Amino acid sequence: MPSTQDGGLRTVCWDLSDDPAMIGKARAMVREVVASWGLLSLADDVVLAVGELLANAVTYGEAPIRVSLWLGKDGLCVRVTDHGPERPRHLHLDVEAVHGRGLGIVAALADDTGVAALPDGPGKTVWARWLLAGHDPGGLGRR
Repeated sequence: MPSTQDGGLRTVCWDLSDDPAMIGKARAMVREVVASWGLLSLADDVVLAVGELLANAVTYGEAPIRVSLWLGKDGLCVRVTDHGPERPRHLHLDVEAVHGRGLGIVAALADDTGVAALPDGPGKTVWARWLLAGHDPGGLGRR
């Protein structure tokens, strides 16, 4: 699990295939990292959000796909990047719709979400952030 800590920021990222079978493995890796960062209370929400964002990237995006987690003293951010040209969109669904709820689920779980276009070609990064006011995992805010 590649991880760094620099100036109060912890990061980890993985380059993944566009095989749907890797989503479950990625969810397990995310759970392990979030728990190791002392954020077990957020683990279920973060893992569910990552699963939804990865499912969208695999289904509608293009490889390569990257998942990254960023932990600073103020928050935890999850980013899923793919190189497909289409931007994700919220769908207006009826109550019996089986698919299309992923972005709504992520928005309900996280404190903030968004999409950023890649600066050097087609693709985007979809992100979700959880605020951690007053939380100092592992002494990140100490000097």
